[in-house]
Order: sequence, then structure tokens, then C-alpha cells
Amino acid sequence: MSHPSKERSFVMIKPDGVQRGLVGEILKRVERVGLKIVALKMVVPTEEQCWTHYNKDEAWFAKKGERTMADRQAAGLPVDKPAVEYGKDIVRALVKFMTSGPVVAMVLSGNQAVGIVAKLVGGTEPLTSDVGTIRGDYTLDSYALSSLDERAVRNLIHASDKPEEAEREMKIWFKPEELVNYRQLNEEILYDVNLDGILE
Repeated sequence: MSHPSKERSFVMIKPDGVQRGLVGEILKRVERVGLKIVALKMVVPTEEQCWTHYNKDEAWFAKKGERTMADRQAAGLPVDKPAVEYGKDIVRALVKFMTSGPVVAMVLSGNQAVGIVAKLVGGTEPLTSDVGTIRGDYTLDSYALSSLDERAVRNLIHASDKPEEAEREMKIWFKPEELVNYRQLNEEILYDVNLDGILE
């Protein structure tokens, strides 16, 4: 088992984040908390990459589809297909959105990286994300609005849910040789046990 300080997370700034010029702000927040960038690149995703990335099961499609059905019923719109199909529509919309322009993909390393990134990013729905998070501070889209417009929710950024999910996702977007293993000076302050050598 690797040391918790070496945990990695996959993060992607989506097309809306790139188009709104928020890449620098997001990177600043990531670095300021003490996470280390070990891979970083701008790409235009392919449909194949996106479908592989958003590899969901029937239960996920059904759960998301039920929420879409509830949003449509609340708005007085027809519900004319099973929940699973509405769930698949969400991924189709995501693929269309993610291939619409460049994204910035990155791998971050640090203590409890996945959980730290989740706190920085905020909830999946921007409208209900806390102030102080990336989504809470920089966008206001909602599930209800995106469902009514039949498009992907524009929430600026993707972050892995679990360490094992991060490892799966980074293999979709990066070759092993693109991940750089190096030591930052601030790691001495964050992780060294004795803090030797601070005083002269």
C-alpha cells in the first residue's frame, strides 16, 4: 500500500471552464492547498475517450434518469421513455458537451488527494454547491435547468470520486510516461516528520 501522501486524483477542467478563462484560478486553488501537479495537458476529447470515461452501469442510468423524469414532470413536460433512457441521454449530452472544445486534463498528487479535490470543487450541481468551492463561486447552473434544456450541466470541472476511479480515469487521458515524478520544496513542510534544516 502506498503512503497517503502519494494518493493521486484525476481532474479535468471542462470546456466551459476553459472558455470562461478559469484555468489559472482553478490551478491556483489546487496548488495553494498543497497538491502537486504531476501531469497537465490541453486536449480536445474524442467521443471514444468520453464514452470510456463516463462508463456507467444500468443502475446509474436509472437513478439519473429518475431525477430527469421528476424535473420534467415538475415543469409540466411529457415523460415518454424509461428512466434508463433518460439516464443515457445525460451521457450523450455530456459527450456532446465535452467534445465541443478543449479541456485541461491533470493528475494531482498529495495527502488524501481525491477527498481534498472534492472539497475544493464542491457538489456536482453548481446551484447547490457551497460558497468557497470552485463550482459554488464560479457558476450557477442546475440539474433542473439542464434537464429542461436537454443538455449537460455546466459545472466547470470533473474530479474523480475514489482513488481507484482516479487511477482508471488517468489511464484514459495520459500515457504512463506523461506522469512526472518529482519533489517540490513545499513537501518538506507538508510531509517531513522532523522538519530538519529550517533554522540556520
